Amino acid sequence: MTAPQAKPFLLNGQWVNSSSVEPVLCPYSGDLLATVCQAGSQHIDLALESMKEARAKLAASPAHVRAKALSHIANGISTRHEEFSTTLSQEAGKPLTDARREIDRGIQTFRLAAEESTRIPGETIPMDLTPGGEAYTATVQRFPLGPVLGITPFNFPLNLVAHKVAPCLAAGNPLVLKPAPQTPLTALLLGEVFLTTDLPPNALTILPCSNALAERMVEHPVFQALSFTGSMNVGWMLKGKAGHKRVLLELGGNAGVIIEPDANLEIAIARCVAGGFGYAGQTCISVQRIYVHQSQYDRFLQSFVDKVQTLPTGDPALETTVVGPLINNQAAIRVETWIQEAVSQGAKIHTGGHRHGSVMEATVLTDVHQNMKVCCEEVFGPVVTISPYTKLQDALQLMNDSPFGLQAGIFTKNIDAMYHAYASLEVGAVLVNEIPTFRADHMPYGGIKHSGLGREGVRYTIQELTEPKLLIVKSPS
Repeated sequence: MTAPQAKPFLLNGQWVNSSSVEPVLCPYSGDLLATVCQAGSQHIDLALESMKEARAKLAASPAHVRAKALSHIANGISTRHEEFSTTLSQEAGKPLTDARREIDRGIQTFRLAAEESTRIPGETIPMDLTPGGEAYTATVQRFPLGPVLGITPFNFPLNLVAHKVAPCLAAGNPLVLKPAPQTPLTALLLGEVFLTTDLPPNALTILPCSNALAERMVEHPVFQALSFTGSMNVGWMLKGKAGHKRVLLELGGNAGVIIEPDANLEIAIARCVAGGFGYAGQTCISVQRIYVHQSQYDRFLQSFVDKVQTLPTGDPALETTVVGPLINNQAAIRVETWIQEAVSQGAKIHTGGHRHGSVMEATVLTDVHQNMKVCCEEVFGPVVTISPYTKLQDALQLMNDSPFGLQAGIFTKNIDAMYHAYASLEVGAVLVNEIPTFRADHMPYGGIKHSGLGREGVRYTIQELTEPKLLIVKSPS
């Protein structure tokens, strides 16, 4: 039996094969799903050379052409919905129901971009505000920044790719995309859909390649922006190599939730369970730390643990699975090690704590302290810590005692507590009566501190990837 042919990559509007290939494995079974051709140095050279032409052609495309193409991509994904969902579930180990939900979000992201491409804002500035300006008129318009390098992680193989591709095309910027090595197949499917549009074929390049070649592109001056989503250490390292180009970073988090005495516990518990253990906690806004007022702590903990113990765990291909595998055995071993380390330092396991290959049981820890890795670093696994507090200010200080600042949640009916949390929490977004795992694809999304730079959300990314240019005209005297 012959091995299946390796998947080619997308370069200059053509599917290109190479002699270098890498396997894509199923995280749950370890089975080989496909092999994918890897771009070499010569392919990087060709991609870099194509950027000048791609930039000119795409920037000259009218807004209605870009809007039509983005709508066409959304419709193309929708037509192949189950193919995208199955591919994503298999390569990412994402439960099938979650995979289908991600495909829906990816479609919506492209539809949002189609709309936003037709309303990129400009403004007229009154120049007669100061003496001597009466003869002048001034207009500001936003112009495409230029070629963008996008690097995406494994955990959202379509929607986080869409958050690079869609705003770039909407703004008129060509994009070279390096998908995650664990999950390139969904991105390559997207490339197939892109090629059916009327946009310049070299407006989107998809290059699976080595980290060394990706770093070479980060350093290259042809790119005017780097948009990276991934780990904190890699993101800040790449920023140091990016030179003068604009850099957008969507990095890690260890999202916290505060449960006030007046919170609706039933809703808070249900939402925190969903936020802590969906996709095995492999999202940067997964609920990781929960601080519960001491008056509600025992009740919250018992009910939370009871619900966690009912979560279906295992095969992501099953419709009912909630907690699937981590992306590979190494990731699961790391999470298991952190749990064991926390226990050795005094933490208590209330449920979970065991690993079965790449599957880590949903785990609830108490009696933790801020210096444990499960509290101060990003677990990126199905682990939640629960701690009591007596005063809201204490909980706010514990939430802020973190190098990350992405999103945070608070459950309360007290408007004073809500606004106090909003003013005090050092994060990019505060969610009230909702978990920090919530994200809508049109909202400004991003963090502070080690969590990143800039904002995603289609309209906000377009602003980041366009340059305001001023035109001043003096009227004839």
